[in-house]
Amino acid sequence: MKTLRFISTLLAILTGLFFPVVASAQTSAPQAVVITASGPITPVMSGYIERGIAMATEQNARLVVIELDTPGGGVELMNQIVQTIRASSVPVVVYVSPNGAIAGSAGMLITMAGHVAAMAPETSIGAASPVGLQGEDIESTMEAKTKEILKAQARSLSEARPEAARQLIDEMVDSARAVSASQALSVGVVDIIARDLPDLLQQLNGRQVRMADGSLVILETTGISLLPAEQTLVEQALGLLTNPNIVFLLLTLGVQAILIELSSPGGWVAGFVGAVCVLLSVYGLGILPVNLFGLLFIVLAFALFVLDIKAPTHGGLTLAGAGAMIAGALVLFNSTRPAGFQPVSVPLVIGVSLFIALSFTAIVSFALRAMRTPVHSAQAILVGRIGTAVSDIDRRGTVQAAGEQYTAELVEGEAPIPRGAEVEIVELDGIRVRVRRPVEKNP
Repeated sequence: MKTLRFISTLLAILTGLFFPVVASAQTSAPQAVVITASGPITPVMSGYIERGIAMATEQNARLVVIELDTPGGGVELMNQIVQTIRASSVPVVVYVSPNGAIAGSAGMLITMAGHVAAMAPETSIGAASPVGLQGEDIESTMEAKTKEILKAQARSLSEARPEAARQLIDEMVDSARAVSASQALSVGVVDIIARDLPDLLQQLNGRQVRMADGSLVILETTGISLLPAEQTLVEQALGLLTNPNIVFLLLTLGVQAILIELSSPGGWVAGFVGAVCVLLSVYGLGILPVNLFGLLFIVLAFALFVLDIKAPTHGGLTLAGAGAMIAGALVLFNSTRPAGFQPVSVPLVIGVSLFIALSFTAIVSFALRAMRTPVHSAQAILVGRIGTAVSDIDRRGTVQAAGEQYTAELVEGEAPIPRGAEVEIVELDGIRVRVRRPVEKNP
């Protein structure tokens, strides 16, 4: 988990360096910064929320609204987001939206961290029982410890809520209970059900919230304008790496490109592209709930492809490699999948595996064939070739042969050769050639 924290910090720094937020001009009109956080909780989401809240502070905004739709994620990343929200000097409203959205698992505690918790109709919240990194059940003792920690954290975030709300939150952690927006509102788990952002702002007007320093703030949302916190290109690109289909494509194509580079060294494009693809896929594998045992099958697949090229088996090992790649991808992405995380597409896996097998075999075969082709020396190319004297050759001169000009010397005992006459190259000595008149062949 320390690695995820490091990655999150690094991404935030790089994003700030290369894609800084351009603040709009200060205006007298009150503003509410809107952060749209959807998908699994990742280092990108954590950095994005932190950046959005910092933007609200810089803009002297009256309010931050986090539109949340998440199945959950790691506890450490959740803690980072909770700490960022609670440390905000601007009131933060966590709004589970749009209709049909969920605040599952760690998303429930992020919702509780808001100074105001709101939900849209037809949304749900809860199912906060802890699971392992790959979505599996955890060992009973560790499960009990983790649940107690999460319940204690939830209680601290919901101290001002009714006793019925605190009991329901405990059930969300203990037995993975989930409830609808109306159920959550009825016991006080959330404060508001709002159809959309304008309805939310209307209901927030005049509400009193307590900030981290203990001060009370009365929300004034009449006439407030919405200021979206747009994601940068880097955040959008890295957000795609929560899609197992994209991660699978990057992993397989990246490994193939690197192996092609190793089989035919001298270039750099294939190796560079392959390295970038593999690094991006490794980042994605660190976010997604995967069974790393599947990677062994994928490595085995590429090994079988190489073996089939060096010890031809009429395609038998290539077919076995394609099968190993299919099995590896399904084990990697689909064998452990918590709710909210999409599986890898089986047709995509089969199609890509067959394509990789055939294309890798063809490309590497051509490369190996080229490496085995004998290199012809200049001696073998020039000796015996007929050229033309560019200048008079008495002892030395210049001849042209094979599209190039060479310094020429006459062989021992050969009479001078005039310019324009044909010559025969009989020997190559460094960068010079020895020539004579062509020997006439009998018809």
